[in-house]
Amino acid sequence: MKTSPIGIALINDEREHVYRVNERECMEVVHRWAEIIRNKARNVDGSAPEVIVCSKTITSIRTAREIGEELVRAGCRQIILCFYVWNFPYLVWPFINTIGRDKPILCLSNNSGKYPGNVGLLATDGALRQAGIRTHRIIGDIDDPEVQSKVIDWVRAAQTYTNLRGEVYGLYGGHSMGMETGYFHLVPIQKTFGVTLYHIDQFLLVNKMEEVDEYEVRKGMRWLGELLGDRIRYDGRMLTPETLERQVRLYLAMKMINEEMGFDFCGIKGQRELSEHVCITDVAEMLMNDPYDWNGSKEPTVCATEADSLAALTMQILKYISGGLPVLFMDVRLYHPDKDIWDFCNSGNHSSWYASRSFDPKENFKKITLHPALEFYFKAGGASVEFDAAPGPLTFARLGLWDDKLYMVITLGEAVELPSEERKALNEETNPTWPHVHAKLRCNFEEFIDIFPSNHILAVAGDHIRPLIYLCEIAGIEPVILGPEYRRRIPPIWKRISN
Repeated sequence: MKTSPIGIALINDEREHVYRVNERECMEVVHRWAEIIRNKARNVDGSAPEVIVCSKTITSIRTAREIGEELVRAGCRQIILCFYVWNFPYLVWPFINTIGRDKPILCLSNNSGKYPGNVGLLATDGALRQAGIRTHRIIGDIDDPEVQSKVIDWVRAAQTYTNLRGEVYGLYGGHSMGMETGYFHLVPIQKTFGVTLYHIDQFLLVNKMEEVDEYEVRKGMRWLGELLGDRIRYDGRMLTPETLERQVRLYLAMKMINEEMGFDFCGIKGQRELSEHVCITDVAEMLMNDPYDWNGSKEPTVCATEADSLAALTMQILKYISGGLPVLFMDVRLYHPDKDIWDFCNSGNHSSWYASRSFDPKENFKKITLHPALEFYFKAGGASVEFDAAPGPLTFARLGLWDDKLYMVITLGEAVELPSEERKALNEETNPTWPHVHAKLRCNFEEFIDIFPSNHILAVAGDHIRPLIYLCEIAGIEPVILGPEYRRRIPPIWKRISN
């Protein structure tokens, strides 16, 4: 998965008789933090961000500029400033002004009576904040697992922010059925995340479907057949080998255009042109978001159904924040007050990974059935993908807009396991041929309904609330946290002052 280099530097004492004594120990601390990040910030695919360590500590104006230039040459896009001893705070300016003020900055210190790194941090970072530079601070023992966890969460957030800058969203067909919450609002998105879009007509997809490699189509059909067997419920009308083949072709066509154009993530309109004249997009969307296909393991490519652009951007954020996990796209469909359970389902776009949370497709597809598309809505036919998400923790999120300003709603929750008969009964209340997530949220129904910005909700496996908060603070948007976690957040100083 894409990463960007992280630079680590340490500002030291200016007095030669002091820094000559502590230089080795200070550099050992910097290298130790670099090793922790390399080992613990690994992505799903095994990759990790490159960590560039300063060649020496910053002890003068000249060395501040030298170290800044070192990190610039190495392409560092986020900066960790270590504090281990008392330092001369003014030296931060020739360093930061050399490397650039536009980068995420973490100030990281020990908590020691002997070596007052935290004193140096507060003096130095206080100077940065006086000038309106947003930073984060973490103080604690380098061997403390919670301190290490905070640092890794910040790294995930900073990587997400820098990965997004310069990315292009491939928009196939425009927002669907006039859903304005899914519109790509160019100016706030570009200003906040540095992401733009390129609009492709779905007609190009249809043409490209005729150009795809026939061997790949047959290979994909054979792979689905071997995994699913008689759980491909051909009905001779809506779901036939021909309509399923169209869905495989659509996946391959979208994959080809993404690669040719260089799109980083995408969304596909589907309704009504494709769903009424070509095929429904469910299978193609599932495969795009999956970490595998018939050619083996691959990086998930975020693809949002109904071309919901803010959903797609949220999904890309959740993918990066989690280190490359597949991301769920769901409708906020039905709440069961007697059980305090949400049934999040829609006609497509659930990555099959969530059936068993396995990177082995055989394990996931054991629980999957392909059903004929509903003719009432989707006249062109094809397969709807049906399964119930495996139990486990989830982080739910969604970008929204208030008066053209971005914010992100975040809440923790989980997919729950229900007895078979109860699960089937709940699914019958919506649509039993679609994928379902039976979810318990950490917030109550009234809070969710009053605040949530859209009919589409996104989620990724695990608890990622802290790195999402870091990301929002780096990007300058408001994290709107639902549930008890709201009370635990300490708003940053720039937020308190601006209010």
